[in-house]
Amino acid sequence: MKKILLASACLFALGAFAPATAADLAARPYTKAPVAPAAVYNWTGFYLGIVGGGAWENASTDPKMKGGFVGGTAGYNWQTGNVVFGLEADGTWADVDASATALGITVSSKTDAMGTVRGRIGWAVNQVLFYGTGGYAWIDNKISLSALGVTVSDSKWHSGWTVGAGVEAFFAPQWSVKGEYLYRSLGGETYFSGTLPTGTLNFHTVQVGVNYHFGGPVVAKY
Repeated sequence: MKKILLASACLFALGAFAPATAADLAARPYTKAPVAPAAVYNWTGFYLGIVGGGAWENASTDPKMKGGFVGGTAGYNWQTGNVVFGLEADGTWADVDASATALGITVSSKTDAMGTVRGRIGWAVNQVLFYGTGGYAWIDNKISLSALGVTVSDSKWHSGWTVGAGVEAFFAPQWSVKGEYLYRSLGGETYFSGTLPTGTLNFHTVQVGVNYHFGGPVVAKY
């Protein structure tokens, strides 16, 4: 008899609880979890950065000039759709040189500084930019002649052109890193009051840089 009464009480309690639970569940509205905003990178704006790399002369004879450089860069980008175009200038301190000795005379050529002013055009895939570039190039070069403990030197500014390509990518909201290759062709000059003419100087350069973009290029998109 006690078992029958206990079972009846349990059935009664379940019957009373079930409608209330169903009503509570029906009354609660279903809401989706908020969607996190997607970051869209806008390349438009001014930037400053540092750049450095290596250079080696494109010549058929040895010794070839080679060495490194480091300096700064500045530029501005405009973006329309996925197309990004802009202007960039860089200037670097350089240690790119070569020397040869014959008949007791050592002739050395050393590039102390180099730079470019270039246009850029590329295709942006959100935070990654693939681009081509080209424009004006310059170097400050010095030739020295040494013999019997005496050295004479003359410096000349060589101007020319450059062309290349690179890739740049944001790794933080206002910071990007880039790598690029440039071919630089500099016209010849005459040293020591016209007594030592040089031919065209051609360089391969590979450089990397880090840029800070002003204005915050990241836009939140839902």
